[in-house]
Amino acid sequence: MDDTDEKLIRLMQDGIEFTHAPFLEYANVLGISEEEVVFRIKTLAEQKKIRRFGASIGHLVIGFTANAMCVWDVAPSKVSDTGKIMASFDEVSHCYERPRTAEWPYNMYTMIHGRSTEECEAVAVRISEAVGIADYKLVFSEKEFKKTGVRI
Repeated sequence: MDDTDEKLIRLMQDGIEFTHAPFLEYANVLGISEEEVVFRIKTLAEQKKIRRFGASIGHLVIGFTANAMCVWDVAPSKVSDTGKIMASFDEVSHCYERPRTAEWPYNMYTMIHGRSTEECEAVAVRISEAVGIADYKLVFSEKEFKKTGVRI
C-alpha cells in the first residue's frame, strides 16, 4: 500500500457520494484517473487491505426506529450453528458471541431492527422458535450517540 492508497482510504472512509461518477472527486484530489481509483479499490480489496466495501444505510432515516440488542444463552456446542440461523434473519444486522460472566449468563448477541418495539419482539420470538432457545432478553436502544465506521 502506498501513500496514494492511504489517501484514497482516508477520502472514502467518511462515505461516498451517491452520484453518477462517485470516484471522480477522489481522482481529482489525488491527481489520478477515475479508472485508477477504481483499480486501486479493487486491488486493495483483493489484497484484503479493505475487508468490506458496501453501503451503510441510516436505519433511523428509513423508518427503522426500534432497535434491540437481544441477548441469548446458547450452549457452547451449539454456538456456531445457532449463530448462522440467527444471522440469517433479515432484521438482524449483527450477530456475535461474547464470553459469559458470573453476573451475565448470556453469550450470544443479535441486533434486531424494526419499525416498532412490537416488531422487534416478534422477530425475537421467531428467532427463539427457529433455534429452540427460550432464554433471551431484549434491551432496546433509547438514543444513538455515534455511528461511524473504523477510521485510519
